Amino acid sequence: MAAKEKLEAVLNVALRVPSIMLLDVLYRWDVSSFFQQIQRSSLNNNPLFQYKYLALNMHYVGYILSVVLLTLPRQHLVQLYLYFLTALLLYAGHQISRDYVRSELESAYEGPMYLEPLSMNRFTTALIGQLVVCTLCSCVMKTKQIWLFSAHMLPLLARLCLVPLETIVIINKFAMIFTGLEVLYFLGSNLLVPYNLAKSAYRELVQVVEVYGLLALGMSLWNQLVVPVLFMVFWLVLFALQIYSYFSTRDQPASRERLLFLFLTSIAECCSTPYSLLGLVFTVSFVALGVLTLCKFYLQGYRAFMNDPAMNRGMTEGVTLLILAVQTGLIELQVVHRAFLLSIILFIVVASILQSMLEIADPIVLALGASRDKSLWKHFRAVSLCLFLLVFPAYMAYMICQFFHMDFWLLIIISSSILTSLQVLGTLFIYVLFMVEEFRKEPVENMDDVIYYVNGTYRLLEFLVALCVVAYGVSETIFGEWTVMGSMIIFIHSYYNVWLRAQLGWKSFLLRRDAVNKIKSLPIATKEQLEKHNDICAICYQDMKSAVITPCSHFFHAGCLKKWLYVQETCPLCHCHLKNSSQLPGLGADPVPQPPAGAEQHALRGGTEAPGQELPQGPRAQEGSRDKDVPQPPAGAEQHALQGGTEAPGQELPQGPGAQEGSRDKDEGIARRSDSQEGTCDPKENPPGAEDEALPVEVGLEEKQQE
Repeated sequence: MAAKEKLEAVLNVALRVPSIMLLDVLYRWDVSSFFQQIQRSSLNNNPLFQYKYLALNMHYVGYILSVVLLTLPRQHLVQLYLYFLTALLLYAGHQISRDYVRSELESAYEGPMYLEPLSMNRFTTALIGQLVVCTLCSCVMKTKQIWLFSAHMLPLLARLCLVPLETIVIINKFAMIFTGLEVLYFLGSNLLVPYNLAKSAYRELVQVVEVYGLLALGMSLWNQLVVPVLFMVFWLVLFALQIYSYFSTRDQPASRERLLFLFLTSIAECCSTPYSLLGLVFTVSFVALGVLTLCKFYLQGYRAFMNDPAMNRGMTEGVTLLILAVQTGLIELQVVHRAFLLSIILFIVVASILQSMLEIADPIVLALGASRDKSLWKHFRAVSLCLFLLVFPAYMAYMICQFFHMDFWLLIIISSSILTSLQVLGTLFIYVLFMVEEFRKEPVENMDDVIYYVNGTYRLLEFLVALCVVAYGVSETIFGEWTVMGSMIIFIHSYYNVWLRAQLGWKSFLLRRDAVNKIKSLPIATKEQLEKHNDICAICYQDMKSAVITPCSHFFHAGCLKKWLYVQETCPLCHCHLKNSSQLPGLGADPVPQPPAGAEQHALRGGTEAPGQELPQGPRAQEGSRDKDVPQPPAGAEQHALQGGTEAPGQELPQGPGAQEGSRDKDEGIARRSDSQEGTCDPKENPPGAEDEALPVEVGLEEKQQE
């Protein structure tokens, strides 16, 4: 069943390719120019010129028939090709019969055939050929009435009966006329079939449009006709015919430069019409998809085909080619100029493919460097692909600079390749840093800063390249030739590649500066406090040799908390708002008092015990922490800390009535706690273990102080 479906899919594409080729030929053929050439030539009195308007009408009829063949359902299309094959077989039978009669007339032998070996051989060959034609016609038409297709055997029977040769010629003509009458009868009996088919198709189209809409109809036709594959096969056939016609007329082997020119010229010849241009667009899309799929397979093996959402990859390159071809008027140029322009367009497409390959390889390479995978083959594949993406774009930029004069347009074209090489260089550097950290067997505290500086360096280089491109374009516009298209490109390039990049970089710098300032404002835990705390960092789950203390008395690595503060300004565990130490009462230079050993666990569990109730205390080793070294914070807080937070920087959680009342009394210096545990936490006033129970009493005392 699967083989049958594959065969039907192949037939669905192969049987529609001739209709597109016919459309392409009709587009190339200019009927008016054709008749003007005839008028100038010696064929001025040719009867064909007198039927000019008939030929024009036939030209438009050819367009209609091509579209009908292109949109026919597969079953009717197969039946039509079978009828056409039967007509070809009948023509072959007529040719066999005519050649036999002609050979008999040339031999002029009218005696019995078995007495003449040559005559017997001619008769046997013609008889076998006619039997094969009759059998094939009956099989194709699915009928057992073989006599309907055996009219061309009448001259053979007449020769077997020793009929004179002049009479055999007349019998042959009668057989041809009889076969023609059969074909006309068949066409007349099926004359209304196209009308009925068009009528039923119109009804179905109207129903589909009324129920689902015109867009759904278009998508259905797109999927049924398999338009991308159809145009790709059509273009590959054209390209193969072009290459074959070139090598069939050449005897000497071509050099490497000649082969490159032949390749570009053949592509230019095969995109001279809108249909062939669409074929080239879809071919480039499938080639890009294949290259990107091969890239993922090289990096990940067969895992690359599991849950791959990037099935639309490759369309970007095809759309880029189509836009550039339409914008530059590619199909209207001469072959040499078209090949010259195609070389630049294909360079842009290849640069886009390399950028897409980098987008696939970058996260895989960085994840491989950060993991503890010791497979040398995986590391070799990742590093080798990165080295290829580092060298090949630079080589492409160097080669195109050798062939073309440097100007603004060429600078824009090669800038994408240069940026790709810079990005690969940054990725490789970060990968090396990850591997160095892995060999050290211990985390590096300032690794985040190093990675930030590396990323910032090549982002700055990207920004400088884009700025140079804009500066060169502005200088060309002011001192050179000014064009509207050039000004639009300068404006778009300035906005997307300069302004937006500058905004993004400045925003990242401000966020990092604020996070660093907040980390510097927090007190650093002493060795005694770390020993008394005897716990791990709740963000990275690693032991703490150094830590900072938040206002809510939670301990974290400074680097881990800094990464957290890039996302939001709250504590990862209790979501208390973190402020600078100068804004917190009692947290200047004095150290933060350490809560009891069980109080932090009490606060992490939500404070469900009564005030004054003590939790079981003891070192972590005595509580079985060798099996679980991870503290048990609230489920929401721990998951939020692991995911990195989703709130924007500075975004606060919804506040309750207590928080709103505390904000109204802020000018009078009265600190209040909100019902959602948001706000500045003071461990001196509220121990973490008695949060829920102390809140009503504290609010009551503050109201009395106000009165």
